[in-house]
Amino acid sequence: MYEEAQRSLSNKNFDLAVRALQMLESRYPFGKYAEQAQLELIYAHYGAYEHEAAVEAADRFIRLHPQHPNTDYAYYMKGLAAYTSNEDVFARFLPTDETLRDTSHAKEAFAEFAQLLARFPNSPYAADAKARMVHLRNLLARNEINVANYYFRRGAYMAATNRGRYVVENFQRTPAVADGLAVMAQGYILLGKEDLATDSINTLAMNYPEHPSLDKNGEFQSVYTLDGLQRSWINKLSFGLFDPPKPPQFDNRNLL
Repeated sequence: MYEEAQRSLSNKNFDLAVRALQMLESRYPFGKYAEQAQLELIYAHYGAYEHEAAVEAADRFIRLHPQHPNTDYAYYMKGLAAYTSNEDVFARFLPTDETLRDTSHAKEAFAEFAQLLARFPNSPYAADAKARMVHLRNLLARNEINVANYYFRRGAYMAATNRGRYVVENFQRTPAVADGLAVMAQGYILLGKEDLATDSINTLAMNYPEHPSLDKNGEFQSVYTLDGLQRSWINKLSFGLFDPPKPPQFDNRNLL
């Protein structure tokens, strides 16, 4: 039965592997293959895109075998299952912006990888977990900027500003910090807080002089600036009927 499960895993027939491993464990719960079957069941569920089942199998293995030499693998697979739980078949072939998706699984994956590093800092999976945590942190920061852009479109300027400040305060050393400062600058301008806007612009110019919202002189460029609303000549001639100012949006990823 164990060899049959191994053949299914080797052929990437994960559904058959899951059934074979579950049958093996149920018939021989105290046999010498039981622990290995429980461990490989985590991977089989993961390979079958059954991410919740993979997490449950990993939790069960950790609970039953806390001192097992491969317990770190169970923690790693918990994080990996959460990391990829938002993926689907189409995402593998069609370009999608994962920062626009629900980030609850990203937060869960980050916590699981952090737990792995705390408990098993010398694990062979530690390096990969660290790399994935960097990616997840960047993803979470960018998601905050996406939400800020949405708030700008809705006219919720205070909410947008708070999102930008949250990125600057909590996601240092991520690419989204530059946009976070730009969001703060724009938000404070729209809220009429010129001193705070000037501070944000100066910080942005000092640390990210190439940001697209700044001109070569470090002046903030937007339809909403410290000098007031910058309307196009069409908008002025049509008394605001045509070519209205667009809500500010910030995304400097294509320039990194």
